Amino acid sequence: MAAFRVSPAASQRLDEIFHTRDTWAQDQAETYIRGLFACFGRIARRDIVSRAISAAFGVSGYYCRYQHHYIYWRQMGDGRIGIVTILHERMHQLDRFREDDGA
Repeated sequence: MAAFRVSPAASQRLDEIFHTRDTWAQDQAETYIRGLFACFGRIARRDIVSRAISAAFGVSGYYCRYQHHYIYWRQMGDGRIGIVTILHERMHQLDRFREDDGA
């Protein structure tokens, strides 16, 4: 069974995404979060297309897209997948990634 670990920064982003229920609806927020976790599982199983993070970011890792968010991840030493952060498509990816990667 493939495993993943959600970083504290990614966990905070999940909380922010879930709190969109104030704008949308509880059911919609829960469905979106479940979809993100399903995507994490697909990443861990290598059942999703991911791209290497640009060299401009200065780190090694990968990203993929889930609806309106980019999921950044890397392979950890123990073989698990580390979910580094989850960023909305409208966010400045490089700046926010650096903030969350250093968290």
